Amino acid sequence: MSVLRRTLVLSGVLVLAAAGCGSNSLEGGSTSAPTSAPSSAPSSGGPDLSGSLPPKIKSAGKIVVGVDASYPPNEFLQGGKTVVGMDVDLFNAVAQKFGVTVDWQPAGFDTIITGVQGGKYDVGVSSFTINDKRKQQVNMVSYFNAGTLWATAKGNPKGVNPDDACGKTVAVQKGTTQLEDDIPKRQAKCKAAGKPEIKLVVREKQDQATADLVGGKADAMLADSPVVLYAISQTNGQLEKLGEIYDAAPYGYVVPKAQTAFAQAMVEALKAMNADGSYKSALAKWNNDSGAITDFAVNP
Repeated sequence: MSVLRRTLVLSGVLVLAAAGCGSNSLEGGSTSAPTSAPSSAPSSGGPDLSGSLPPKIKSAGKIVVGVDASYPPNEFLQGGKTVVGMDVDLFNAVAQKFGVTVDWQPAGFDTIITGVQGGKYDVGVSSFTINDKRKQQVNMVSYFNAGTLWATAKGNPKGVNPDDACGKTVAVQKGTTQLEDDIPKRQAKCKAAGKPEIKLVVREKQDQATADLVGGKADAMLADSPVVLYAISQTNGQLEKLGEIYDAAPYGYVVPKAQTAFAQAMVEALKAMNADGSYKSALAKWNNDSGAITDFAVNP
């Protein structure tokens, strides 16, 4: 698998959204979000999974989740405090199958896996692309499929070609597959051809990278396909996609390495949601149903 992506976007496009391109405020702050609506018992229509909960979660009655809330439409802040998005709706439904709620804790994307390993978070849910490096660190439960997509200003005024972006200024989020796997290969090709390297604008949050493109500080950006398509839809015609989606790979929930039984129970929850229609309903709400999968698995 060539791409280790994560998925991402936008205070910047969201600066635009706040200014009138959308109804939600999408700031990417670090304010803790309230837990989801309480659920005292597992939802009906599937197996009783409450017995598979780790003792800490069962005692607390909630799953503490680390999330980078700057990646619309997958996960972002609404009103500066409430974490919303496709991933949020989907995992809230997973938690309901266990009879618990979710406490969403905004965090830097590149700190979430470490936070799960150290016990700060019970689970990480933040558009993590499943790859070998991550599977060595944690268990990953597949639940969605996404690829990488480039975007540029409307009309591509800087003449960016993703296959030959040497010398162009490209915005990308820190810690993503795009930065750690995709860009290095492109840089190597530029060097081999004797061309100038790609000038990178590396941002902590995807919304900042999107703002750089909208504001003209970058000639192009690349991120997970759902995020780029959402950014385009929110910028009122200022951005357009560049090329097609490539390197499709599954997203995975991040679960501690020692909790394989809990991870497998999440697979059963997703299967039950697929059977009762709630899985595809959560994706369709965010126009992401094209990324639906049926082969849910631990460490595929």
